[in-house]
Amino acid sequence: MIRLLPLLPCLLLLIFAPVGLSGQSTADSTAVPPAKTFTSQQRVTFGGKAVDLDATTGTLLLRDENDKPIAHFGYTSYLARNADPANPRPVVFAYNGGPLSASFWLHVGILGPKRIATEDLVFNTVPPYELVNNDYSLLEVADLVMIDPVGVGFSKPVGEAKWADFWGTDQDIRSIGLFIEQFLIQHDRMNAAKFLLGESYGTFRNAGLVRHMQEKGLMMNGVIMVSATLDVHDLFFGAGHDQSYLVFLPTYAAAGWFHELVPNRPDDLEAFLDEVRTFTEEEYAPALLRGDRLTDAERQRIAGQLERYTGIGSDVWLRANLRLNDGEFFQELNRETRATTGRLDARFTAINQDPMTQRPERDDPFSEAIQGAYITAFRDYLYRELGADRRMTYTSSSGGREGFKWDWSHEGNMGWGTQAAVSTAADLAAAMSANPNLDVLILQGYYDAATPFYGIEHTVHHLGLDPSIRDNIRIEYFEAGHMMYVKEDSRRKWKQFVDAFIQEHSGETARR
Repeated sequence: MIRLLPLLPCLLLLIFAPVGLSGQSTADSTAVPPAKTFTSQQRVTFGGKAVDLDATTGTLLLRDENDKPIAHFGYTSYLARNADPANPRPVVFAYNGGPLSASFWLHVGILGPKRIATEDLVFNTVPPYELVNNDYSLLEVADLVMIDPVGVGFSKPVGEAKWADFWGTDQDIRSIGLFIEQFLIQHDRMNAAKFLLGESYGTFRNAGLVRHMQEKGLMMNGVIMVSATLDVHDLFFGAGHDQSYLVFLPTYAAAGWFHELVPNRPDDLEAFLDEVRTFTEEEYAPALLRGDRLTDAERQRIAGQLERYTGIGSDVWLRANLRLNDGEFFQELNRETRATTGRLDARFTAINQDPMTQRPERDDPFSEAIQGAYITAFRDYLYRELGADRRMTYTSSSGGREGFKWDWSHEGNMGWGTQAAVSTAADLAAAMSANPNLDVLILQGYYDAATPFYGIEHTVHHLGLDPSIRDNIRIEYFEAGHMMYVKEDSRRKWKQFVDAFIQEHSGETARR
């Protein structure tokens, strides 16, 4: 039985979410209690320079398009104190993925004023945990709003609204769009430079949301994608869907390279992955396309190449008909050492209690190594330093909510009366075409098999963008996994890329 990873900022939740939706209101009456916020003063320092912040956590009373209350919408904001109202700082709206995961991963992982101090490649399972000054935060150059969609954090429907009004691709885009607009109005930030930052499913959300906001007349200065996927069907390994095997192969190769299982392992990872990309496009893809028409000699040759690039024996590839899904690959990769390999970050391994199994029977090793530390440290910070009411429950993941089910239907993805695609790629293409000033920064880890780097490359190369705006998308790579910011050198690169992107696309210099 495949186990759900209920606390991850990854896409396992979106594939194996429990079924059945109660459709019930969260209260017996439609009376709407007031939203609650809690304020504090925070400080973050960068090389000795302090940025003093007014912090607010809690909920905003979200209204629909007719000003009818529909949710207590949870968030935490950090706004620089004593800022010039005539020259507002840029503001970044950030969220994790799932769906639905709360935003604490990004919050104490890389974005907020405090960062959890964890060690890379070890199991951080011994409290107490330490929160330290986050000198990698984007708060040096922008204000920050961490968003918890309805179903996680403190967010809940109110009045006549139901969970189902928020649990779906388009429902989620609508509600977050309403929150952003109402937050900007409430805090007099409508004319500030504005950015969206999403991780994992949050990048899928980004593409639909930026188009939605533009169509409402709210223009974004830029979009930041962390561990991106816009075509979710690439992750399914559905019957007859060979593209999944293609987009995962370079990540398999990166994993084999890291664990030193690749024969005649080269020193240069990026040059090695370029070679794998070429093999994928020029040999592996045509071979899979031919299917059962491949001769035995051709199968042997492709299997030999797959062994050379991944470290998995050619006999395994032959038995698998040249196709290994992600679970099978990561169970097989370190089988000789009785270890299972991380899907979220293939650098991580854990004890494999059943070395004969073909599929993972436990949580991801990466999750097991960090999730307890993140959840514990964030909740301590939330209630002790941010001052949230201890009687309010902060929900980490909607996977634990009774009746949780995600509605994947999306305008433009339906055909022949069914779901023809699970994608927001067309939304991003439409938004960029309508606004040639819109730039996108994608941050991607080589060892991430939740959202493989070659998958987003494939999507970007198939957006059909006009040549004049193709360079508006930039991808930066990290020798890390899904949450690349758990690694010290990746945090430095992250700040360099993100700060520069925000500064470049804010104010007069952003106007072309």
